[in-house]
Amino acid sequence: MKPQRRLLGAARVAPALLALSLGLRLAAGVTVVVEALLVARIVDAAFLKGAALPELRASFWALAAAILARALLSGGAAAAAAALSAEVKDALRRRLLTHVLRLGPARLGGQGAARLAMALSEGVEGLEAFFKGYLPALAQAGFLPLLVLFVVFPIDWLSGLALLLTAPLIPMFMVLIGRWAEGLTRRQWRALSILGEYYLDALRGLATLKLFGAEARALLRIERLSEVHREATLKVLRVAFLSALVLELMATLATAIVAVEVGMRLLHGGMAFLPAFTVLLLAPEFYQPLRNLGAQFHAAEDAATAAETVFTILDEPLTAVPDAPLQLPAGALSLSFRGVSFGYPQRQVFENLDLEVAAGEFVALVGPSGAGKSTLVQLFMGFLQPQRGQVLAGGVPLSGVPPERWRRRLAWVSQDPFIETGSVRQNLLLARPQASDEELRAAAREAGALEFIERLPRGWDTLLGEDGVGLSGGQLQRLAVARAFLKDADVVFLDEPTAHLDPESEKLLHQALLRLRRGRTLLVVAHRLDAAPLADRVIYLQRGRVVCDAPHPRMIKNCQPYQRLWKAFSGSGEGAA
Repeated sequence: MKPQRRLLGAARVAPALLALSLGLRLAAGVTVVVEALLVARIVDAAFLKGAALPELRASFWALAAAILARALLSGGAAAAAAALSAEVKDALRRRLLTHVLRLGPARLGGQGAARLAMALSEGVEGLEAFFKGYLPALAQAGFLPLLVLFVVFPIDWLSGLALLLTAPLIPMFMVLIGRWAEGLTRRQWRALSILGEYYLDALRGLATLKLFGAEARALLRIERLSEVHREATLKVLRVAFLSALVLELMATLATAIVAVEVGMRLLHGGMAFLPAFTVLLLAPEFYQPLRNLGAQFHAAEDAATAAETVFTILDEPLTAVPDAPLQLPAGALSLSFRGVSFGYPQRQVFENLDLEVAAGEFVALVGPSGAGKSTLVQLFMGFLQPQRGQVLAGGVPLSGVPPERWRRRLAWVSQDPFIETGSVRQNLLLARPQASDEELRAAAREAGALEFIERLPRGWDTLLGEDGVGLSGGQLQRLAVARAFLKDADVVFLDEPTAHLDPESEKLLHQALLRLRRGRTLLVVAHRLDAAPLADRVIYLQRGRVVCDAPHPRMIKNCQPYQRLWKAFSGSGEGAA
């Protein structure tokens, strides 16, 4: 379905505003014709028939009423269109956010963070021109010319025929130019998307870029992408100005054809003054809606391109919600893969993988990059769906459990915890907004974070900067673990929790993890064996296969992959074992 049609469908969220906006615009078009008829009659009566001012008073009052009605109707139509635009944008943003939250971070159809941000900002904002400008212009272009023809044909059929034959010139050129502009608009939007994505990546990795002295190279890359976007924008503007010139020229020539035809017949006595003057007044109003539509055409193209980005995300299929949802057992849950196969378009990750994690077990999942560790966790969390086989929790297939219900039982601790700009209290309450102060303190105490929180300048009300500026890596990790305690999840996934930590912070975090595991199922993902000494089992993945699954005390002796991994990170041989 074309984006324009889908945008019309999106306007159904406010049908009254849509009807009011278009209805007032069409009513304003009627007043335009009434004004032209009244002006023609007043001029004819005053200058050719010698009517006195008292005789024309009623006509003048009618003309003033028509002018006032046109102003009020046009203003009301503009206000209704603005309200409609605001309603549609708000509804689309809500749909988009809800859809993205239900999809999860792994299933955004290849949409990067910058592209998603653009869809929510520039993408949705770009739709305003469609509802405020193009849609009213389209309605008036379909109504007012027909109304003018309806009035002109009884007055002078030859002038009506001239209008009818010249009318297609403007839409024809508008379509031809539109096809040319469509490709340029897409390239402009694509250049903006690439620039936004690279700029966001550069900001995220600014510290790393400065560490390796690569900030100048990144700046040069941004300059080149900005230049590409500038050139694409100038091409679109060039076409917009040229198309405006062409459409104005066509409208002027068409009006001139009617004016010359009427003037020649009036000069030779083949037409009376009143119908001739009426046609001349109505001819510009006949072409004006078509010119307005042409002026709004490029805004509509921009809106259609922006809408494609929004609807591409909305078209990502959601996980089907079962008609009869299954219930998960209470307490810690077991996790299972039964013949799971999954792959990306570029490569196959798992093929008939079987895996069991017992309820209440602490399992370390290790292996090299690309082994499938992150994909495995995303399948367990429900962000990805297996292509074959089943993922189970507590013996219950997750395909039969609503995603929202399953995710309420989960907690996620990443190596880069999300910290919003706000107080320590606000960041912990993200896990459970209704938690009391006593529950916050208990969770912080279990995570080993209470002591440093109370030493902060303002304690729980200390403001944290973006990404936790003001706290060390170890403190941020303990805050993330405190969230897991506060949520009281039954299953906790951890991603490299001890990465980049000093020995003291690592020791404190290990103690917090030992407390966290009580009554919960823990699965920690790691490249290294830092967390393995705490685990009940260590599973080694390689190329999507479990090549070793053993308790940690026996793994180095019995599993060659573990021996190689241990030596690589410990720098020792058999003595390290």
